[in-house]
Amino acid sequence: MDTSTLLVRASGLTKRFRTPDGPVLEVLRGVDLTIARGELVAVVGRSGSGKSTLLNLLGCLDRSDGGELWFGEERLTGASRRTLSGFRGRHLGFVFQTYNLIPEMTARENVLLAARYVGRARAAAEEEASSLLEKLGMSERAEHYPPALSGGEQQRVAFCRAVLNDPSVILADEPTGILDPENAAILLSELRARARSGRSAVLLVTHSAELARAADRTLTLTNGQLVNAERS
Repeated sequence: MDTSTLLVRASGLTKRFRTPDGPVLEVLRGVDLTIARGELVAVVGRSGSGKSTLLNLLGCLDRSDGGELWFGEERLTGASRRTLSGFRGRHLGFVFQTYNLIPEMTARENVLLAARYVGRARAAAEEEASSLLEKLGMSERAEHYPPALSGGEQQRVAFCRAVLNDPSVILADEPTGILDPENAAILLSELRARARSGRSAVLLVTHSAELARAADRTLTLTNGQLVNAERS
């Protein structure tokens, strides 16, 4: 792999949690991972294996207990919260499994929140938001509030918000988990298009065999480490 195209480089990432009864649980133990621009990488593994924990570390939403994390030539390990917050806004798009939409804002306003966060011009952001909502079949639901949307509709809105600013890295936690086959295919097509164009690197965690097969690489998280998955 041409190292000049690497966007994400994680080395020896570890994460531990203290259980309610006291013992420390080591969820990630020395995770090594590289993701290049234009690549779509899938991570699979059993429930509770630490897939979402890994995404949170790569997305700078949580800090590791050990190891190094780099974005290009920028070392993120040990960076201040303010630095990490700015980095997320400029470079990352995160599709949360739990959507994380603001209930008091319409679907369109939730999508546009990403642009407001980084100070984008409103007109251009609104045009892009409308285009994304149309692609994901949400134009007619754009002025509805999250409580009035189904789980699948909320997931599509969350996806639009995540990619609105054309992020360098897209991190997606079970992005098609509750979508019907048609909308899952549309979302997957959008992810693949962004990777194939070289606009983004995409890392997703999934239980979907179909989604994993569509990736350039599939990795399995087992015993706290990533290993190459066998392809059928």
